Amino acid sequence: MSALSSHEVTHLLQAWCAGQETALDQLMPLVYEELHRAARRYMALENSGNTLQTTALINEVYLRLVDFPDVTWQNRAHFFAVCAKLMRRILIDLARSRRAQKRGGGAPEIEFNEALFASEEASSELLALDEAMKRLAALDDRKSQVVELRFFGGLSVEESAEVLKVSRETVKRDWRLAKVWLFRELTAENHDGA
Repeated sequence: MSALSSHEVTHLLQAWCAGQETALDQLMPLVYEELHRAARRYMALENSGNTLQTTALINEVYLRLVDFPDVTWQNRAHFFAVCAKLMRRILIDLARSRRAQKRGGGAPEIEFNEALFASEEASSELLALDEAMKRLAALDDRKSQVVELRFFGGLSVEESAEVLKVSRETVKRDWRLAKVWLFRELTAENHDGA
C-alpha cells in the first residue's frame, strides 16, 4: 500500500471514530485487498483456494467492525491488527462450533458459512494452533502478539513494531523465537496425540 493510501486509511479511520459513518464505506475499498490477503493466509490453514470462503470471512470481519463504534483507531497498522484478531476469533469460534456439533453438543448456530471448513483435520490443526498461541501468550504475550500481527495479520516488521511500540529488532527476535517455540509445541502435540 502506498504512503498516500496509508495516510488516507488513517484519515478515514479517524473520521470513522469521529462519528462519520460514511468513512467506513470509503475505507473498505482501500483495505479490501490487504484484508483478502490476510484472509487467504488464515484460510490456507483450512481450505485453500476458495475465494468465496475468504470473501465470507472478510464480510464477517466487516460486520463485526461495524459493531465497534467506540474503538479509537490509532492508524492503519492498528486497524489491521484488530482485523487479524477478529479473523482468528471467527475461525476459532467456527472450529469449536463444528467440533461441538460433531460430538453431539448443542452448539448454538452462528451466522457464518459453515462450508468454510473442508476437513475435520484442518479444523483440529487450527484449534491446536490456537491452543499453542494461548500457551505462548501466557508465557510471553508480546511474542504471541507478534505472531498474530505477522502471520495472521500480514503486517510487516515495521508495522508490527509500530503497533506494539517496540523496535524492529525486537519484533524480528520475537518472531524468530515464537516460530521455533510454536513449531516445538505443535510437533510435540502431534507426537503425543499419535
